Amino acid sequence: MLYISRKETDPYFNIAAEEYVLKELSGDIFMLWQNSPSIIVGKHQNALAEINQKYVRSKNIPVIRRITGGGTVYHDLGNLNFSFIKSGNRNELINFEAYTQPIIKALRHLSIEAKFEGKNDLRVQGKKISGNAEHVYKNRVLHHGTLLFSSDLNKLNEAILAPTKNFTDKSVQSNRSIVANISDFLSGPISINQFREKILEQIIKSDQKASYYTFSEHDKNKINELIKTKYSQWEWNYAYSPKYILKKEFHFKDIRTQINLKVKNGIIKDIIFTTEKLNKTFELKMRESLIGLRHESNEIESRLHSSPRFNDEAEIKAILETLF
Repeated sequence: MLYISRKETDPYFNIAAEEYVLKELSGDIFMLWQNSPSIIVGKHQNALAEINQKYVRSKNIPVIRRITGGGTVYHDLGNLNFSFIKSGNRNELINFEAYTQPIIKALRHLSIEAKFEGKNDLRVQGKKISGNAEHVYKNRVLHHGTLLFSSDLNKLNEAILAPTKNFTDKSVQSNRSIVANISDFLSGPISINQFREKILEQIIKSDQKASYYTFSEHDKNKINELIKTKYSQWEWNYAYSPKYILKKEFHFKDIRTQINLKVKNGIIKDIIFTTEKLNKTFELKMRESLIGLRHESNEIESRLHSSPRFNDEAEIKAILETLF
């Protein structure tokens, strides 16, 4: 097994690196890595339905889609991520319990009794400390998981406090759980770097043939190309979401209505208003101005400000708050 030393904390690089290692390198591989503050959504999720958009924009938190399924997670430097990439019989590659057992054993060496519970969680005393996901590519599997060590749980909860009730779609929705930091269960204080070394020590012990590997310049160039063409792109991070309908109440002066925004591939396909007494001028200018645009705040805000149909800043603000 190869252990790839990963010191980068750029979330775009780290998420792209997993796909690169899965598809371009061979053999069994283990990685430990950390991201600066970011939100990582599952492959089959509606990104906008999973995040607190106002908070995310105000804090400039990157939202990045990964290639594995499962729910949305918040990363920061208090969270340690682990990845196993292995080859095998395609019909036997999906095995959440098998890939989490080495982590459970490592935690036990720290006197932490973690248990695999539900579909993909590790829990301590009923509280979630790790979420896991997998993706199969040909005869290889990527299994990765989080390890909440000393994350800012207030920011975590705020960032993924999503108004999912406003969205109608067939996406995979996150199961929200009570989370806890591993550091809260330790008998004595250690740093996250010390924790990282202890996890690695136990993993290496389980494979006497383990060796270290560092990304070459070729590897890094290929990973950066993936960032450029995929992981930094709105088309992957947001437009890849399943088609959805956003239902929100709009209130401004004498206008009171429900807006049903129909979106496919990230593009606004239709806007339907449910109130018969709606001001037809407002309905017309909304439809003519926004249908065909990305359901993306900067693009919509730019269109509203540049259109002579919208010259009331309070009205523009009300529209943006409704659509996001």
